Amino acid sequence: MDKKFSDMSGGIHYVKAGWMIDGSGGPVRENVLVTVKDSILVEIDDFSDSDHPDSPLITDLSHCTILPPLVDCHVHLAMSGSTDLRKRQRQLTAGYRDRRISIQDHLHYLFLHGVLAVRDGGDSNGDVLRYTEETEGGDTRVPVIVKSPGPAWYRDGRYGAFIGDHSGEGESIGTAVARRIDSVDHIKMINSGLNSFTEFARETEPQFSVEEIQQIAAITREKGKKLMVHANGREPVRIALDGGCDSLEHGFFMGEENLKRMAEKEITWVPTAITMKAILDNWDLLDDGRCKKDVIVKTLNHQLEQIGRAHQYGVKIALGTDAGCRGVIHGESVVEEIRLLISAGYSLVEAIQSASGNGTQLLGIDEIGPIAKGRPAHFIVARATPAMLPRKLSCLEAVYLDGKPCGRAFFKKI
Repeated sequence: MDKKFSDMSGGIHYVKAGWMIDGSGGPVRENVLVTVKDSILVEIDDFSDSDHPDSPLITDLSHCTILPPLVDCHVHLAMSGSTDLRKRQRQLTAGYRDRRISIQDHLHYLFLHGVLAVRDGGDSNGDVLRYTEETEGGDTRVPVIVKSPGPAWYRDGRYGAFIGDHSGEGESIGTAVARRIDSVDHIKMINSGLNSFTEFARETEPQFSVEEIQQIAAITREKGKKLMVHANGREPVRIALDGGCDSLEHGFFMGEENLKRMAEKEITWVPTAITMKAILDNWDLLDDGRCKKDVIVKTLNHQLEQIGRAHQYGVKIALGTDAGCRGVIHGESVVEEIRLLISAGYSLVEAIQSASGNGTQLLGIDEIGPIAKGRPAHFIVARATPAMLPRKLSCLEAVYLDGKPCGRAFFKKI
């Protein structure tokens, strides 16, 4: 037996995988041997069965594809993806005790799909922020990194009350944001109305001016934090981009010029196309007069066209689902959004990069990221060839943390 594989000293062990997608955008690698020492990836080599004999130090995943942990850059952990309007209304008025249970459930579903970091988009009570403070960023029973803005910020009288807060009477939005900036992970602004489900390409007036967004962007930069802005339509998006946001959320009907502007300014786009697909997938449950099917179909197709053009222009896209919206389920929707990116023209490895490396960059975290030498040995395992992805991400073989598979307890509902 090769001495390398019989030496039990140094805390070294090995994982061989049939395929690897590392999350950097690089090509799929076939037949790789990952060397783990003290929870760190120290080597990633090619392997063949003749070169590397059987050994108790080698975990054989040659029938699997390993991938980096996934990131969902836009969720609402305090809300479920339920299609029941009565249940949705109850969850908006629920107390923290009930919401805390929901947050834990949603993190569990995310973990089951290999999502190990999320960026929340806000809730009116700041319950997700309270949860992260109580658990120091996340519950160790469900090892998912959570970043929260507390309540999002919107203009009084405009869209956003159910997930946000507004400045007080006589108080500027900049003063209000500065007052809370130290207690949050990032800032979420709402600069347009809700995307219309009944009128194709309808745009709403912006909620804030370029100068107000610039002031808020300056406050967040001074504190080393980032600004995410919800905006649909040409003018609300233009203001968000010119104001200096770090990421543009949704961006339905933003138009060609804004796509080019986003590429030039190197602003990340989180397009959340799954929000439209989820309505179509649940049409029998959601056909309540609040949506027109032809409008939803045209809106989804238009967003996919925008994503395709963004790809051509070199816009960086980070995957986000808006999980918690009607029909948008935590965890499973990440897989669906990857499918939509691919349908818009992304390759599998580019879609995985949007769902991993681009997400960690946007969140500013280094605990997880692309699979590479010198990084912590965190990765997910799909019992599949790359041709079977992303479908097989819905039933993962394992999640590895520090080079070791998580115990089955992690996969049981809390």
